[in-house]
Amino acid sequence: MSRETLFNAAILALLVAVPGWALAAGEPFTITLATRAVIFALAAVGLNIALGLGGLVSLGHAVYFGIGGYAMGILAWHAQSHTPLIDGWLTLPGTKSMPVIWLVAIAASALAALLIGLLSLRTSGVYFIMITLAFGQMVYFFAISWPAYGGEDGLPIYVRNGFPGLNTLVPIQFYGICLALLCAVLALNAALARSPFGLALNAARQSPQRVECVGLDPVRLKLVALVISGAITGLAGALFADLNRFVSPVMFSWQMSGEIMVFIIIGGVGRLFGPVAGAGLYVLLEHLLGGVSEYWQIFLGGLLLIVVLFARGGLAGLIAGRRVAHD
Repeated sequence: MSRETLFNAAILALLVAVPGWALAAGEPFTITLATRAVIFALAAVGLNIALGLGGLVSLGHAVYFGIGGYAMGILAWHAQSHTPLIDGWLTLPGTKSMPVIWLVAIAASALAALLIGLLSLRTSGVYFIMITLAFGQMVYFFAISWPAYGGEDGLPIYVRNGFPGLNTLVPIQFYGICLALLCAVLALNAALARSPFGLALNAARQSPQRVECVGLDPVRLKLVALVISGAITGLAGALFADLNRFVSPVMFSWQMSGEIMVFIIIGGVGRLFGPVAGAGLYVLLEHLLGGVSEYWQIFLGGLLLIVVLFARGGLAGLIAGRRVAHD
């Protein structure tokens, strides 16, 4: 068994054990913190498919995160206010069913990733970074100027959405849903990395010209990866909005895109559980240092600097070794 497999198993065991420890220690708020970390990890795993496998440095992934959040907010708001989402010859009501909201969030985010990808992938390098950032800012300012759904003030949702057979208002049950989705997405990520598509995508990242020589289209491969990545990040956005029972344009901000990328860099780019480790460490630092100083991000910046200079494989590379494997 490789060191990376042990690293992955240790993180997974920790995620499973956290809620039990929190209940035994009488600290139920820890479950909410762990839920936040799991949702951030889900978003980072989504970006890691585009970044780690496809080499796409996107500073606009908050677009998909926010679209997922607003898909939840809009559907739930119409359900709680008993107003139809669409009224006319076709009446479409809102809903408070999590599975339905997830499907809408995934579909809307995937469509947005497809449209943005068709334009963004005409560029590469720093130009790709800037055009994804530009799209993110466009959607952010649109959300601010959208008064129908709160505009700059955001949109509150009074009751968490429901899941069949579970009480999602119980923190440990909602945490279980989020953790199950994270495990499913990690399994998908591992399968993609080992699949012919994943191998071709990795080759397109390293040498697009050679991929073209064997008859494959590297742009199409990267577009598919971006769509899958956007869909997963949108699902995370819907869960994040449900956790907070609130959506706001902040979900679209470039700072959110940067945070998602920071999770991956700290944990390890291209590593299966790297984004999970990075998101968990971020939430832990935010909780522990946030009470010490409102400028706690200074310490995060120092950590990021150390990782970039001395541990380029992130936490996963530091602990499990330099070889990138999806065990």
